[in-house]
Amino acid sequence: MNLTRRGGAKALFITLGVCLIILAVVLNITWIDNNGRRLAFDLLGVLLFSILIAGVVLNTVFLLREVRRNERQDSFLNAVTHELKTPIASIRLYLETLQRHPGDEQQRQRFYAIMREDTDRLLATVETILKAGELGQRQRVHQRTRVEMYPLVAECIATVLLRHHLQPEQITIADIPGKVRLFVIGYPEDLRTAILNLLDNAIKYSPKGVHIFCRLGIERYTWLVLAITDAGLGLQPRELNRIFKRFYRAPSNDHVKIKGTGLGLFLVRTIARQHGGDIRATSEGPGKGSTFVLKLPLLIGGEQPPAQ
Repeated sequence: MNLTRRGGAKALFITLGVCLIILAVVLNITWIDNNGRRLAFDLLGVLLFSILIAGVVLNTVFLLREVRRNERQDSFLNAVTHELKTPIASIRLYLETLQRHPGDEQQRQRFYAIMREDTDRLLATVETILKAGELGQRQRVHQRTRVEMYPLVAECIATVLLRHHLQPEQITIADIPGKVRLFVIGYPEDLRTAILNLLDNAIKYSPKGVHIFCRLGIERYTWLVLAITDAGLGLQPRELNRIFKRFYRAPSNDHVKIKGTGLGLFLVRTIARQHGGDIRATSEGPGKGSTFVLKLPLLIGGEQPPAQ
């Protein structure tokens, strides 16, 4: 129903814009025809016509952009509703089962484990939503500190391995040549959030098997880069920039439905830019995996954290 309304609104705005442009053209031609021998009137008519056309085009573009934004917000609300209701319904079902049929100890422990997983999933969704609302609005209580990236990435890898019940060989990190210690200045919790979201995204878009490779390095002597490469679904070239927009989710095919809120990569980009860096994605195409490259200013020598 919502999609039908949105499609109708798009068609209405486009039709209205076209009609206004045609009307403006007719009025301009009439103006010139009626005042064909007056150069000043001709120039004034052309100027007013140009302003009118520009206004109509900008208004139509703005309206279509608002329609698309509302579509993304509707998609986000539907996804969040699903992500919240599903684990809650699962937990309630198992609790009711335990209440009516306690069963043996082995069965109870299995139910408890499932409920803990559902609780973790629910908590992760809530934290993502809260984090998206906090970034850029909250007052920083703590100063930026020096953060060593290799141990932080290794810690995040251990977290997602446990969270998704994966084997250690499924997510690996390359050793840094020469055992160089790489530092950045930033907020450790925010950086941890960014890395966890990148790893979770790589796992989520690898439905046929998780094989993720992480690499830390230096770019142009002044940037630290973290590259996370997966062998998952890959991306169309037109999606490489869109996926970092708030609420945007790359379309999946009919055989693979990917769950999510559309906030994870938006959070990564926001955190990267707040730290003076950025994030980019590359892919050779659908089915050929993706690489996400997080770039942050490298802490060089005895640099001190900037004053808050």
